[in-house]
Formats: sequence, structure tokens, C-alpha cells
Amino acid sequence: MYFCARYGFVPNKVCMSKYLQMRVIERFLKYAAVDTQSREHVPTTPSTPGQRQLAEMLAEELVQIGMQEVEIDSNGYLMATLPANMPRENAPVIGFIAHLDTSPDFSGKNVNPRIVTCTEGDIVLNDSKHIVLSPRIFPELNSYIGQDIVVTDGTTLLGADDKAGVAAIVSAMEYLTGQPDISHGKVRIAFTPDEEIGQGADFFDVERFGCEWAYTVDGGELGGVEYENFNAANVTVTIQGRNVHPGEAKGKMINAILVGMELNAGLPAGARPGLTGGYEGFYHLTYFSGNVEKATLMYLIRDHDRVLFDEKKWVMQWTVQQLNRKYHDCVTLEMKDLYYNMREIIEPRKEIVRLATDAMQAAGVAPSVKPIRGGTDGARLSFAGLPCPNLFTGGVNGHGPYEFLPVRSLEKCMETVVQIIKTA
Repeated sequence: MYFCARYGFVPNKVCMSKYLQMRVIERFLKYAAVDTQSREHVPTTPSTPGQRQLAEMLAEELVQIGMQEVEIDSNGYLMATLPANMPRENAPVIGFIAHLDTSPDFSGKNVNPRIVTCTEGDIVLNDSKHIVLSPRIFPELNSYIGQDIVVTDGTTLLGADDKAGVAAIVSAMEYLTGQPDISHGKVRIAFTPDEEIGQGADFFDVERFGCEWAYTVDGGELGGVEYENFNAANVTVTIQGRNVHPGEAKGKMINAILVGMELNAGLPAGARPGLTGGYEGFYHLTYFSGNVEKATLMYLIRDHDRVLFDEKKWVMQWTVQQLNRKYHDCVTLEMKDLYYNMREIIEPRKEIVRLATDAMQAAGVAPSVKPIRGGTDGARLSFAGLPCPNLFTGGVNGHGPYEFLPVRSLEKCMETVVQIIKTA
């Protein structure tokens, strides 16, 4: 029997479901308070101590709700087991994965979330700083009019990416451990560090996890299920210029800044993030720093199509070659593939996507299958032998102060996880 302030003692399934819906948002608010921003160029895993703090908090909670084999390894990866019950002992072992860290793109310290009702007008996040969440800029707000949403105070991100996924998974586990009459197979869950800096799968032990397939619970708006992502490469271009007195520079000076500008101008002008959508790829200049003597540019190259991805890499290489012919080999190119489109792994196992969409419908959610214009740990895990589509959490506008989380969407995320487990 459960007790909560809103519903009192709740012995039956219907009331218990309401209780757990309330619990999932309470959990999220608690997790959001822990500063778990990851940090690049740190030699340890996790890259920040807050991630380990949250993992230890979650481990205690999982033990309390009756999960088994609760373990945190030396790199901060937390795994736990919901054992199978009769008559489902021989059902396939499936998994659910979410990440502990939040993005380093915006502050995650002293997160101060609150629940407001979404109206047709602006939502004031911070009156003194004049920070407003406006449907004129974020028209997706219009889809949630009348619903409760969790917002920030405008000075931090919210952390729904991916603490909403963590909260949904833990709440689903609490529901199932409290309902032994619901038959299900063995379920494994994992919470990973440093996903936001591209290292979430670095030390993930697929064999130890022991699943036939899994789902990352790390998506966006209600109903999203994704099994296609970008092929991804990162590029660093270093330009060594030649600096001489400008009054005597004719035929001698090589201005590294101008060479960098020429490089960028040589790439297809329409293939940029602000001009592309759907399955279109891009070159994304993320960093440009330098002076006449030396300049550095960093790019992301992304495309869903492997052939077009390779073409984009070739264009970058060709452009650098032309500049080296013109400027006497002053340009150095470093290019590294990060991950590939998991579609080629999951397409032959399309039934695991159908299982997710059927579960959403059972939870009263209309599925929306679409490509990820980004990456996910699921891509790398899929190529490591663990097919891993991605499920919605409900979060919107991640990685910044305008992030918000509809309460109903988070509840439906939890219900979807439960429905998948019941029918797998």
C-alpha cells in the first residue's frame, strides 16, 4: 500500500498509477537539482563529480524500490536488473538507457525549476532579467496550452535532457516492482555519464549489460521514436600563416584569418544547420580563432546518407588541397569519424521499433517516427552489437535557458516504458 499527500493510501492499480505519475515529476525535480554538467577535455570518467553523485543517489533509490544487481562501475556507469517473473522467464532480455550528464553548452548549476500552466501568452522566466519564453519565438508552446510544464528561471538549462529519461525509467521500475502480478521478462537499466560530450558509450560494457536490444530514453517531444541518426565526423583545420610588416607584405604575407575565411567560403553555402532540415546534412563551423600568424577552425560534418556523408568529407579535403596549392601547404586537416547511422543495424530488426510504437499507442500516444538531426549513444551501441532505438522524454528546447518539460509528456514516457516491458 502506498501513501501520498494528493491521494492518501493507494492500494489499487488505478490510484497507484496516479501516485507514480506524481512521483515521476517529483523525481525529475529532485534530479534536476544536482549539477551534472559534463566537461570536455577532462581525462577522467565521469568528467565531473556531480554525475557520480547522481549515480550514487540513483543506486540507493533503486535498491529501495526492489531492483537487483545494482552496481556502479569505476567509470560511473550504473546498471541494475528487474528480474523476470512467471510465466515470462524465457522472454528476451531488454534494456533502457538514459544519461546522467547535462550539456556543457549552458549552466546547469543551481537549477531552479518550477511548474507553470502554459497559456497563450508569454511565460516570464525571470522578471528582473527580462527573460521570457515566448510562443512568437518558440511556436511549439502552442501545442501545450492548458498543460502544466516545467520551466527554468532563465539562468540555467533545465536538464530534461536527459534527467527526464532517468526519472521515467526509475518510475517505471518502481511501478513494476510494486505490481508482481504483471508478467514481464528480465529488464536491465543503465545510466551513463558524459553523453553530451560524445563519450557516453566509451566504457559501456555491452556484454555485461546482457540485453538482446535496448532503448535509449533520450528523445524530444511527445511520441517521438527514432532509429535514424546522422553519420558524424569532426574536423579541425589549422592554418599556419606568415606575418610580415604590412608595409612590406606584398608577395610575402599569408594571413591565416583570411585563408580560414576562404576555406569556409569554399564550402557549399546552403549546407549549413540554419538552412537545412529533415534528411539534409551540413557543415557546421563551431569554432574560429586566430590572428595573421595562425588560425584554427573546427567543423561538424553530418549527413544521414552514408554516400553523401563521404562526399561532404571529400569536399572538405579537396577544399583544403586547393588552399595548400595556393598558399604553399599552410593548411593542416584533422578529420575523425565519430559515429554512423544506426538505421543499417536496426532496419533488419524493425520489430523492435514496432514494439515501441505499439506501446505508445497502448499508452494513448500517437507515435512519430522521424530521423534524429543529431547523434545518440544508441548509434554507437547499435554498432557495438546492441540495437538501440531512441524514445521521447517530452523535453523541448534542450541545452539552454528556454528548455521546458510538459508534465503529461513525461508521464506518458514512463507509461510507454511500462507498456514495452509488459509486451516484449
